[in-house]
Amino acid sequence: MKNWIKIDRDSYGTILFSWLICSVLIFLVAHFFQSLWVSLPISFVLVVFMIFITWFFRVPNRNTPDPENMRLVTSVADGKVVIVDKVFEKEYLKRECMQISVYMDFFDVHCNFWPLNGNITYYKYHPGRYLLAFHPKSSELNEHSSSCMQNEHGEVFFKQIAGTFARRIVCYSEPGKIEYRGEQCGVIKFGSRIDMFVPLEAEIKVKLGDKVRAVESVLAVLPE
Repeated sequence: MKNWIKIDRDSYGTILFSWLICSVLIFLVAHFFQSLWVSLPISFVLVVFMIFITWFFRVPNRNTPDPENMRLVTSVADGKVVIVDKVFEKEYLKRECMQISVYMDFFDVHCNFWPLNGNITYYKYHPGRYLLAFHPKSSELNEHSSSCMQNEHGEVFFKQIAGTFARRIVCYSEPGKIEYRGEQCGVIKFGSRIDMFVPLEAEIKVKLGDKVRAVESVLAVLPE
């Protein structure tokens, strides 16, 4: 039996701050609006918001497909596939790759998960702007973190990219450390995007418009 869904540990402060603000607002509404027809609906909306914020930062239980298969590349995030294209990755790999980008809307799970069994070979945090995650230049101009994983079948490079409302990225990448597909690798707070880069020889398993789930959806299969 699966465990209860847990809450992301790096989001406790955000949740507590939201609950504090909402609690103060509920107190003020009850104090200044004597009519229950006014105070109760407003208080109800605030309570629903408090519950939503807590639920938003959930870390879901997911089953990773074929955990021992070193060739599988699964999605880092929940969301919609918005880019599948051959590009030149110029930050770290410095070669042509297949890019697969997943856009997370406000209601998607925003915890992120390692896409591969492998060794962390690169990590860098990039401060930046907060353009809409759909913007073509958001991958380069927005705040983002870059990580690369490698095993005997190839390298997978991915970026956690902030959006207009995502003002904090948490990434657990530590170069030299071995990580396993399906375990949590960080979180992006509110709407954002993941860019993934896999070898040209990889077999792509998704297409534009597909809805994918972190851990469970296979995006690509690395060559033998």
